[in-house]
Amino acid sequence: MLLRNMMRLLLVVAVAWPWPAVPAPKGADSLNRFFREVLTLSARFEQVVLDEELNQIEESGGRMTIKRPGRFRWDYDPPLEQKIISDGDKVWIHDIDLEQVTVRPLEDTLGKTPASILAGKGNISQNYSVTDLGTYGKLSWVGMRSKQEDSAFADMRIGFENGNLRVMELVDNLGQTTRITFLEVVENPRVADDRFAFVPPRGVDVIDQTKN
Repeated sequence: MLLRNMMRLLLVVAVAWPWPAVPAPKGADSLNRFFREVLTLSARFEQVVLDEELNQIEESGGRMTIKRPGRFRWDYDPPLEQKIISDGDKVWIHDIDLEQVTVRPLEDTLGKTPASILAGKGNISQNYSVTDLGTYGKLSWVGMRSKQEDSAFADMRIGFENGNLRVMELVDNLGQTTRITFLEVVENPRVADDRFAFVPPRGVDVIDQTKN
């Protein structure tokens, strides 16, 4: 009986004792792991666009898939239905309502869209200056600034929760902020290459910017 009571006491102490929490990885460490170890990724996303005074001017969402290097697919839900697909060579932008497809070389979009940034591979510090911004709430933040002079974004921030991608914020050169929240994130799922193949539907206008 004495032994049983002692075991109960030890169990209560173990549960009640304020054990130190395991610190979350720093934002820069999570960023490096993301670009080094995550070769494929799928998630739902919610996207809002804010003006320079942080008033919401647009809201959208959908599903995204990436497969490094350079392949990605973002399918936007109605009413702003759009598909942005890269096969690693070309980027296809299909505006459903406009019945229009624009084709661009992937190299022209690298680092200029959220999709192309996340689908990049290699040493992130070669293309971006990275700053650890600390932890706020559940998120560890890292700042990124492109080393390219013609970057579309003046500032970029990525938030990780326990090392996992959660939020991406991009401020363009006009002061507008695009904030993307990632949900149902799955790292390194099996993704077939044909997921990133695209054939324009019959009857749509095709603007091919890959031809000089």
